[in-house]
Amino acid sequence: MNFTLNSNIWLLIKIIVFLTIVIPLGITTYQIVFLGKESIVFLEGYPSALGFTIIVYYLLLLILGFIWLVVQLKSIVSLKNEKKRNELLHLQSQVNPHFFFNMLNNLYGMVGKDAETAKSLILKLSGLMRYSIYEGEKNQVTLSEEISYLENFIELNKIRYHKQIDIQFDVYVENENEKVLPLMFIILLENAFKHGVENLTENAFIHIKLSSYEKILNFEISNNFDINELPEKNGIGIKNLKRRLELVYSNKHALELSQEDSVFKAFLQLKK
Repeated sequence: MNFTLNSNIWLLIKIIVFLTIVIPLGITTYQIVFLGKESIVFLEGYPSALGFTIIVYYLLLLILGFIWLVVQLKSIVSLKNEKKRNELLHLQSQVNPHFFFNMLNNLYGMVGKDAETAKSLILKLSGLMRYSIYEGEKNQVTLSEEISYLENFIELNKIRYHKQIDIQFDVYVENENEKVLPLMFIILLENAFKHGVENLTENAFIHIKLSSYEKILNFEISNNFDINELPEKNGIGIKNLKRRLELVYSNKHALELSQEDSVFKAFLQLKK
């Protein structure tokens, strides 16, 4: 069916192109060869009805050409948007899968020792996984949902590492229902645990500040790390985050990564 339709459309286009070329050539040839004219004024001396018909034909052709051009441009834009969305979904699907695997291994060892705690943690972990899978596919989620996701992630990691960690998470938000790209802050938080807490035996800290006012959203996070284990500034997670920011926030974001002695800082700003 589609093949037949496309064949008919192409046949119609060929006929139109053929007529468009043949009509002026035919008129010119007739006037030069048969009427012996040396100079030609297009449609001069022809019946008004014929001249009007030809003019209308070319006007319709011009309109159809314009419509075709608009349709093609819309198709190109739609294709680019679809490609952009597919790339974004692919990037979001890569967010923190190894955390879930590591956490499951920890829970496996905990089941025989403290079954009740293990059950509680499994429920928390399933909630994180559900959020990553289903909410992560959305274009936007509320800021309150992202905050809850970060808080649950922190709670699970406190149990996972079995060590004293100074974690401060300060939130100053005017409207928690404002929309943001899902799974955006988690990459920076996960890096703080992976490259900071994981390699420290004592005095580990992660300080987080999330603030939103007027048309600016700021996310700041700092953590200490083992000076012999330098954090990655261009790891897969950071590259993933940078690409997602380019796709969604384009010229409306700023991401700064800095290191001073044994403290790593990340600052992300979004303009709404």
